[in-house]
Amino acid sequence: MNCRRLVYVVVWFNLYVACTFIQVSGLDASNFSKCWFPAIYNFGDSNSDTGAVFAAFTGVKPPNGISFFGSLSGRASDGRLIIDFMTEELKLPYLNAYLDSVGSNYRHGANFAVGGSSIRPGGFSPFPLGLQVAQFLLFKFHTNTLFNQFSNNRTEQPFKNSLPRPEDFSKALYTFDIGQNDLAFGLQHTSQEQVIKSIPEILNQFFQAVQQLYNVGARVFWIHNTGPIGCLPYSYIYYEPKKGNIDANGCVKPQNDLAQEFNRQLKDQVFQLRRKFPLAKFTYVDVYTAKYELINNTRNQGFVSPLEFCCGSYYGYHINCGKTAIINGTVYGNPCKNPSQHVSWDGIHYSQAANQWVAKKILYGSLSDPPVPIGQACF
Repeated sequence: MNCRRLVYVVVWFNLYVACTFIQVSGLDASNFSKCWFPAIYNFGDSNSDTGAVFAAFTGVKPPNGISFFGSLSGRASDGRLIIDFMTEELKLPYLNAYLDSVGSNYRHGANFAVGGSSIRPGGFSPFPLGLQVAQFLLFKFHTNTLFNQFSNNRTEQPFKNSLPRPEDFSKALYTFDIGQNDLAFGLQHTSQEQVIKSIPEILNQFFQAVQQLYNVGARVFWIHNTGPIGCLPYSYIYYEPKKGNIDANGCVKPQNDLAQEFNRQLKDQVFQLRRKFPLAKFTYVDVYTAKYELINNTRNQGFVSPLEFCCGSYYGYHINCGKTAIINGTVYGNPCKNPSQHVSWDGIHYSQAANQWVAKKILYGSLSDPPVPIGQACF
Protein backbone atom coordinates (compact mmCIF):
# COMPACT_ATOMS: atom_id res chain seq x y z
CA MET A 1 0.00 0.00 0.00
CA ASN A 2 1.51 3.35 -1.03
CA CYS A 3 1.66 6.33 1.36
CA ARG A 4 -1.13 8.29 -0.31
CA ARG A 5 -3.53 5.36 -0.11
CA LEU A 6 -2.56 4.77 3.52
CA VAL A 7 -3.39 8.39 4.37
CA TYR A 8 -6.82 8.04 2.72
CA VAL A 9 -7.53 4.89 4.78
CA VAL A 10 -6.51 6.55 8.05
CA VAL A 11 -8.59 9.66 7.35
CA TRP A 12 -11.60 7.55 6.37
CA PHE A 13 -11.29 5.48 9.56
CA ASN A 14 -11.08 8.57 11.80
CA LEU A 15 -14.15 10.07 10.13
CA TYR A 16 -16.01 6.80 10.58
CA VAL A 17 -15.20 6.67 14.31
CA ALA A 18 -16.18 10.33 14.78
CA CYS A 19 -19.48 9.91 12.94
CA THR A 20 -20.27 6.72 14.85
CA PHE A 21 -19.72 8.47 18.18
CA ILE A 22 -21.84 11.44 17.09
CA GLN A 23 -24.65 9.06 16.19
CA VAL A 24 -24.63 7.04 19.42
CA SER A 25 -24.12 10.10 21.63
CA GLY A 26 -26.89 12.21 20.16
CA LEU A 27 -24.59 15.09 19.21
CA ASP A 28 -25.57 17.82 16.82
CA ALA A 29 -22.74 17.70 14.27
CA SER A 30 -23.32 21.35 13.39
CA ASN A 31 -22.76 22.49 16.96
CA PHE A 32 -19.83 21.04 18.89
CA SER A 33 -20.02 23.63 21.65
CA LYS A 34 -22.55 21.79 23.78
CA CYS A 35 -23.86 18.28 24.35
CA TRP A 36 -27.52 17.41 24.48
CA PHE A 37 -28.25 14.98 27.27
CA PRO A 38 -31.92 13.94 27.30
CA ALA A 39 -31.43 12.13 30.62
CA ILE A 40 -29.09 11.44 33.55
CA TYR A 41 -28.69 8.09 35.25
CA ASN A 42 -26.91 8.36 38.57
CA PHE A 43 -25.31 5.72 40.79
CA GLY A 44 -23.98 6.39 44.25
CA ASP A 45 -24.48 6.78 47.98
CA SER A 46 -26.01 9.43 50.27
CA ASN A 47 -23.93 12.16 48.62
CA SER A 48 -26.31 11.87 45.65
CA ASP A 49 -29.33 9.94 46.99
CA THR A 50 -32.46 11.97 46.13
CA GLY A 51 -35.03 9.80 47.91
CA ALA A 52 -34.13 6.10 47.93
CA VAL A 53 -33.47 5.76 51.66
CA PHE A 54 -36.48 7.97 52.30
CA ALA A 55 -38.67 5.58 50.27
CA ALA A 56 -37.13 2.25 51.26
CA PHE A 57 -36.44 2.75 54.95
CA THR A 58 -38.56 5.81 55.86
CA GLY A 59 -35.32 7.56 56.76
CA VAL A 60 -34.10 11.10 56.03
CA LYS A 61 -36.85 12.91 57.90
CA PRO A 62 -37.21 16.66 58.54
CA PRO A 63 -35.45 18.97 59.18
CA ASN A 64 -33.64 17.49 56.16
CA GLY A 65 -34.82 19.59 53.23
CA ILE A 66 -35.53 22.64 55.40
CA SER A 67 -33.78 25.07 53.03
CA PHE A 68 -35.22 23.93 49.70
CA PHE A 69 -37.32 20.82 49.08
CA GLY A 70 -39.21 20.68 52.34
CA SER A 71 -40.40 17.57 54.18
CA LEU A 72 -40.38 15.36 51.05
CA SER A 73 -36.74 16.15 50.24
CA GLY A 74 -35.40 12.62 50.66
CA ARG A 75 -31.90 14.10 50.74
CA ALA A 76 -29.37 14.00 53.57
CA SER A 77 -28.95 17.76 53.57
CA ASP A 78 -30.89 20.91 54.29
CA GLY A 79 -31.42 21.34 50.54
CA ARG A 80 -29.89 20.49 47.19
CA LEU A 81 -27.05 18.05 46.58
CA ILE A 82 -24.31 18.29 43.96
CA ILE A 83 -26.37 16.07 41.64
CA ASP A 84 -29.19 18.62 41.84
CA PHE A 85 -26.88 21.41 40.73
CA MET A 86 -25.69 19.17 37.91
CA THR A 87 -29.25 18.75 36.63
CA GLU A 88 -29.82 22.49 36.92
CA GLU A 89 -26.68 23.15 34.86
CA LEU A 90 -27.92 20.77 32.15
CA LYS A 91 -31.44 22.26 32.35
CA LEU A 92 -32.99 18.93 33.29
CA PRO A 93 -35.52 18.19 36.06
CA TYR A 94 -34.30 17.00 39.45
CA LEU A 95 -33.81 13.24 39.44
CA ASN A 96 -36.39 11.03 41.12
CA ALA A 97 -35.11 8.03 43.03
CA TYR A 98 -35.71 4.71 41.29
CA LEU A 99 -37.03 3.29 44.58
CA ASP A 100 -39.51 6.13 45.09
CA SER A 101 -42.71 5.17 43.30
CA VAL A 102 -44.94 8.05 44.40
CA GLY A 103 -45.14 10.91 41.94
CA SER A 104 -41.90 10.05 40.15
CA ASN A 105 -41.22 10.94 36.53
CA TYR A 106 -38.37 9.18 34.76
CA ARG A 107 -38.60 10.81 31.33
CA HIS A 108 -35.28 12.59 31.87
CA GLY A 109 -33.48 9.97 33.93
CA ALA A 110 -33.51 8.15 37.24
CA ASN A 111 -31.39 8.05 40.36
CA PHE A 112 -30.23 4.63 41.55
CA ALA A 113 -28.06 6.01 44.38
CA VAL A 114 -28.94 4.81 47.88
CA GLY A 115 -27.64 6.28 51.11
CA GLY A 116 -25.00 4.08 52.76
CA SER A 117 -24.16 2.23 49.55
CA SER A 118 -20.70 1.08 48.61
CA ILE A 119 -19.11 -0.38 45.51
CA ARG A 120 -18.58 -3.78 47.14
CA PRO A 121 -21.45 -5.73 48.74
CA GLY A 122 -21.57 -6.23 52.48
CA GLY A 123 -21.26 -2.63 53.67
CA PHE A 124 -23.69 -0.31 55.38
CA SER A 125 -26.41 -0.74 52.74
CA PRO A 126 -28.04 -3.69 50.96
CA PHE A 127 -27.83 -1.70 47.70
CA PRO A 128 -24.21 -1.91 46.47
CA LEU A 129 -23.22 -0.60 43.05
CA GLY A 130 -23.72 -3.95 41.37
CA LEU A 131 -27.34 -4.08 42.51
CA GLN A 132 -27.91 -0.48 41.43
CA VAL A 133 -26.68 -1.37 37.94
CA ALA A 134 -28.87 -4.48 37.94
CA GLN A 135 -31.85 -2.28 38.80
CA PHE A 136 -30.95 0.02 35.90
CA LEU A 137 -30.78 -2.93 33.49
CA LEU A 138 -34.23 -4.07 34.63
CA PHE A 139 -35.53 -0.51 34.37
CA LYS A 140 -34.23 -0.23 30.80
CA PHE A 141 -35.65 -3.61 29.82
CA HIS A 142 -39.09 -2.82 31.24
CA THR A 143 -39.08 0.61 29.59
CA ASN A 144 -38.28 -0.84 26.17
CA THR A 145 -40.89 -3.57 26.62
CA LEU A 146 -43.60 -1.08 27.55
CA PHE A 147 -42.78 1.19 24.62
CA ASN A 148 -43.00 -1.76 22.24
CA GLN A 149 -46.41 -2.58 23.67
CA PHE A 150 -47.53 1.05 23.31
CA SER A 151 -46.50 1.08 19.66
CA ASN A 152 -48.96 -1.75 19.01
CA ASN A 153 -51.73 -0.05 20.97
CA ARG A 154 -53.69 2.78 19.38
CA THR A 155 -54.72 4.09 22.78
CA GLU A 156 -52.09 6.42 24.24
CA GLN A 157 -51.13 5.26 27.71
CA PRO A 158 -51.17 8.12 30.26
CA PHE A 159 -47.94 7.04 31.99
CA LYS A 160 -45.92 6.81 28.77
CA ASN A 161 -44.74 10.41 29.18
CA SER A 162 -43.19 9.55 32.53
CA LEU A 163 -40.89 6.94 31.00
CA PRO A 164 -37.65 7.61 29.11
CA ARG A 165 -37.66 7.18 25.35
CA PRO A 166 -35.74 4.00 24.44
CA GLU A 167 -33.45 5.91 22.07
CA ASP A 168 -32.41 8.26 24.88
CA PHE A 169 -30.53 5.63 26.89
CA SER A 170 -27.51 5.76 24.56
CA LYS A 171 -27.54 9.57 24.57
CA ALA A 172 -27.79 9.99 28.34
CA LEU A 173 -25.13 11.02 30.85
CA TYR A 174 -24.13 8.31 33.35
CA THR A 175 -22.82 9.71 36.64
CA PHE A 176 -21.10 8.12 39.64
CA ASP A 177 -20.44 9.34 43.17
CA ILE A 178 -19.56 6.27 45.20
CA GLY A 179 -16.65 4.77 47.13
CA GLN A 180 -16.67 6.77 50.36
CA ASN A 181 -18.55 4.06 52.23
CA ASP A 182 -16.14 1.35 51.08
CA LEU A 183 -13.44 3.26 52.93
CA ALA A 184 -15.58 4.18 55.95
CA PHE A 185 -16.90 0.65 56.45
CA GLY A 186 -13.41 -0.77 56.09
CA LEU A 187 -12.01 1.63 58.67
CA GLN A 188 -14.73 0.66 61.14
CA HIS A 189 -14.18 -3.08 60.78
CA THR A 190 -10.55 -3.53 59.73
CA SER A 191 -7.28 -1.58 59.73
CA GLN A 192 -6.21 1.17 57.36
CA GLU A 193 -3.59 -1.16 55.86
CA GLN A 194 -6.26 -3.74 55.07
CA VAL A 195 -8.47 -1.10 53.47
CA ILE A 196 -5.59 -0.01 51.22
CA LYS A 197 -5.06 -3.63 50.16
CA SER A 198 -8.78 -3.91 49.30
CA ILE A 199 -8.83 -0.92 46.92
CA PRO A 200 -7.85 -2.85 43.76
CA GLU A 201 -10.70 -5.33 44.29
CA ILE A 202 -13.14 -2.50 45.04
CA LEU A 203 -12.19 -0.76 41.80
CA ASN A 204 -12.30 -4.00 39.85
CA GLN A 205 -15.98 -4.22 40.78
CA PHE A 206 -16.40 -0.59 39.74
CA PHE A 207 -14.85 -1.46 36.36
CA GLN A 208 -17.28 -4.35 35.93
CA ALA A 209 -20.26 -2.12 36.72
CA VAL A 210 -19.21 0.43 34.11
CA GLN A 211 -18.62 -2.34 31.59
CA GLN A 212 -22.16 -3.64 32.12
CA LEU A 213 -23.54 -0.19 31.36
CA TYR A 214 -21.33 0.16 28.30
CA ASN A 215 -22.51 -3.20 27.01
CA VAL A 216 -26.11 -1.94 26.93
CA GLY A 217 -25.29 1.32 25.17
CA ALA A 218 -24.03 3.82 27.77
CA ARG A 219 -21.39 6.04 26.22
CA VAL A 220 -20.81 9.17 28.34
CA PHE A 221 -19.59 8.78 31.93
CA TRP A 222 -18.98 11.46 34.58
CA ILE A 223 -17.11 9.98 37.56
CA HIS A 224 -16.55 11.75 40.90
CA ASN A 225 -13.67 10.76 43.11
CA THR A 226 -14.22 10.56 46.86
CA GLY A 227 -13.94 13.57 49.16
CA PRO A 228 -11.65 14.24 52.14
CA ILE A 229 -13.34 11.86 54.56
CA GLY A 230 -10.93 12.87 57.30
CA CYS A 231 -12.45 16.36 57.30
CA LEU A 232 -15.94 15.23 58.27
CA PRO A 233 -16.77 16.36 61.82
CA TYR A 234 -17.83 12.78 62.52
CA SER A 235 -14.31 11.58 61.67
CA TYR A 236 -12.66 14.13 63.94
CA ILE A 237 -14.95 13.39 66.88
CA TYR A 238 -14.53 9.62 66.79
CA TYR A 239 -10.85 9.47 65.82
CA GLU A 240 -8.99 8.81 69.05
CA PRO A 241 -5.24 8.98 68.25
CA LYS A 242 -5.42 12.67 67.31
CA LYS A 243 -1.93 13.68 68.38
CA GLY A 244 0.19 14.25 65.31
CA ASN A 245 -2.57 13.05 62.99
CA ILE A 246 -4.69 16.21 62.70
CA ASP A 247 -3.93 18.92 60.16
CA ALA A 248 -4.42 22.67 60.57
CA ASN A 249 -8.10 22.40 59.56
CA GLY A 250 -8.87 19.67 62.09
CA CYS A 251 -8.89 16.94 59.43
CA VAL A 252 -7.69 13.42 60.22
CA LYS A 253 -4.64 13.09 58.00
CA PRO A 254 -4.46 9.27 57.77
CA GLN A 255 -8.05 9.11 56.57
CA ASN A 256 -7.44 11.79 53.97
CA ASP A 257 -4.32 9.92 52.85
CA LEU A 258 -6.51 6.85 52.38
CA ALA A 259 -9.02 8.81 50.31
CA GLN A 260 -6.23 10.19 48.13
CA GLU A 261 -4.83 6.70 47.53
CA PHE A 262 -8.28 5.50 46.54
CA ASN A 263 -8.59 8.46 44.17
CA ARG A 264 -5.18 7.81 42.63
CA GLN A 265 -6.16 4.24 41.81
CA LEU A 266 -9.63 5.33 40.64
CA LYS A 267 -8.03 7.74 38.17
CA ASP A 268 -5.85 4.91 36.85
CA GLN A 269 -8.98 2.81 36.50
CA VAL A 270 -10.66 5.53 34.45
CA PHE A 271 -7.62 5.56 32.12
CA GLN A 272 -8.01 1.80 31.69
CA LEU A 273 -11.69 2.25 30.87
CA ARG A 274 -10.76 4.76 28.16
CA ARG A 275 -8.35 2.32 26.59
CA LYS A 276 -10.82 -0.56 26.67
CA PHE A 277 -13.81 1.45 25.43
CA PRO A 278 -12.48 4.07 22.96
CA LEU A 279 -15.96 4.96 21.68
CA ALA A 280 -17.05 6.05 25.16
CA LYS A 281 -16.20 9.32 26.93
CA PHE A 282 -15.00 9.27 30.55
CA THR A 283 -14.56 12.39 32.68
CA TYR A 284 -12.78 12.00 36.01
CA VAL A 285 -13.84 14.75 38.43
CA ASP A 286 -11.63 15.79 41.35
CA VAL A 287 -14.27 16.43 44.02
CA TYR A 288 -11.63 15.90 46.72
CA THR A 289 -9.70 19.03 45.75
CA ALA A 290 -12.86 21.15 45.56
CA LYS A 291 -14.07 20.06 48.99
CA TYR A 292 -10.69 20.46 50.64
CA GLU A 293 -10.30 23.92 49.13
CA LEU A 294 -13.60 24.90 50.72
CA ILE A 295 -12.59 23.45 54.08
CA ASN A 296 -9.26 25.25 53.91
CA ASN A 297 -10.99 28.58 53.22
CA THR A 298 -14.20 28.39 55.22
CA ARG A 299 -13.76 31.76 56.96
CA ASN A 300 -12.99 33.59 53.72
CA GLN A 301 -16.03 32.00 52.06
CA GLY A 302 -18.46 33.04 54.80
CA PHE A 303 -18.72 29.71 56.61
CA VAL A 304 -18.13 28.82 60.25
CA SER A 305 -15.50 26.26 61.27
CA PRO A 306 -15.70 23.10 59.12
CA LEU A 307 -15.82 21.03 62.33
CA GLU A 308 -19.16 22.59 63.32
CA PHE A 309 -22.36 21.08 61.98
CA CYS A 310 -25.98 22.12 61.96
CA CYS A 311 -28.22 19.13 62.71
CA GLY A 312 -27.96 16.19 65.08
CA SER A 313 -25.49 15.68 67.91
CA TYR A 314 -22.30 13.73 68.56
CA TYR A 315 -21.31 15.60 71.71
CA GLY A 316 -22.73 14.53 75.06
CA TYR A 317 -25.45 12.50 73.38
CA HIS A 318 -25.41 10.83 69.95
CA ILE A 319 -28.56 11.51 67.98
CA ASN A 320 -28.95 11.60 64.21
CA CYS A 321 -30.41 14.51 62.30
CA GLY A 322 -34.18 14.14 62.18
CA LYS A 323 -34.52 13.07 65.78
CA THR A 324 -34.50 14.94 69.09
CA ALA A 325 -34.04 13.95 72.70
CA ILE A 326 -34.08 15.72 76.07
CA ILE A 327 -31.30 14.59 78.41
CA ASN A 328 -31.08 16.21 81.85
CA GLY A 329 -33.05 19.15 80.57
CA THR A 330 -30.86 19.66 77.48
CA VAL A 331 -32.48 19.29 74.04
CA TYR A 332 -30.29 17.44 71.54
CA GLY A 333 -30.86 17.26 67.77
CA ASN A 334 -32.54 20.55 66.90
CA PRO A 335 -31.11 22.15 63.74
CA CYS A 336 -29.17 25.39 63.80
CA LYS A 337 -30.76 28.62 62.62
CA ASN A 338 -28.21 29.31 59.88
CA PRO A 339 -27.50 26.15 57.84
CA SER A 340 -26.16 28.23 54.94
CA GLN A 341 -23.18 29.21 57.12
CA HIS A 342 -22.17 25.60 57.73
CA VAL A 343 -20.10 23.38 55.48
CA SER A 344 -21.38 20.29 57.26
CA TRP A 345 -25.11 19.74 57.65
CA ASP A 346 -25.13 16.77 60.02
CA GLY A 347 -21.50 15.87 60.69
CA ILE A 348 -21.29 13.57 57.65
CA HIS A 349 -23.14 15.27 54.78
CA TYR A 350 -22.64 18.71 53.30
CA SER A 351 -25.08 21.61 53.51
CA GLN A 352 -26.82 22.97 50.44
CA ALA A 353 -24.56 26.05 50.51
CA ALA A 354 -21.44 23.86 50.58
CA ASN A 355 -22.79 21.58 47.85
CA GLN A 356 -23.44 24.62 45.67
CA TRP A 357 -19.92 25.95 46.30
CA VAL A 358 -18.38 22.60 45.36
CA ALA A 359 -20.63 22.23 42.31
CA LYS A 360 -19.45 25.58 40.94
CA LYS A 361 -15.87 24.32 41.28
CA ILE A 362 -16.34 21.00 39.49
CA LEU A 363 -18.92 21.62 36.76
CA TYR A 364 -16.85 23.80 34.43
CA GLY A 365 -13.75 21.70 33.78
CA SER A 366 -11.02 23.18 35.99
CA LEU A 367 -10.94 20.04 38.17
CA SER A 368 -11.76 17.47 35.50
CA ASP A 369 -9.69 15.12 33.39
CA PRO A 370 -10.07 15.90 30.56
CA PRO A 371 -10.68 19.56 31.47
CA VAL A 372 -14.18 19.87 30.02
CA PRO A 373 -17.35 21.27 31.62
CA ILE A 374 -20.20 18.88 32.21
CA GLY A 375 -22.06 20.36 29.24
CA GLN A 376 -19.26 19.14 26.95
CA ALA A 377 -18.63 15.74 28.53
CA CYS A 378 -19.70 14.02 25.31
CA PHE A 379 -16.66 15.28 23.38
